Amino acid sequence: MPIDATLPYDDQNIFAKILRGEIPCKKVFEDDWALAFHDINPQAPTHVLVIPKGAYVSWDDFSATASDAEIAGFVRAVGQVSRALGLVEPGYRLLANIGMDSHQEVPHLHVHIFGGKPLGPMLMR
Repeated sequence: MPIDATLPYDDQNIFAKILRGEIPCKKVFEDDWALAFHDINPQAPTHVLVIPKGAYVSWDDFSATASDAEIAGFVRAVGQVSRALGLVEPGYRLLANIGMDSHQEVPHLHVHIFGGKPLGPMLMR
């Protein structure tokens, strides 16, 4: 069910629980700024989620309120994960859903990394 990304952060969301170690994940990467793990419902041969460790509902919330260090650390983590997965040369797709119209389902900023096959063009209908 899509969420309203303008609501306050809910610390009971599934990604907050993963960050606290209450729910396990198949970890790919972790540093001071981000955690990356395999999506439980992959939409491509490689489908990894990267989440900031801070409590941010969406990209809008993050870009408006995160510190410069958090923003740089998170963006670098996305790049580091993509390189570690061997996706740079063949190519990959990044996706961040924000709000109802994009069908954001978890009220914690997350970036999807898709790869491992030709993904084709993104078509808007």
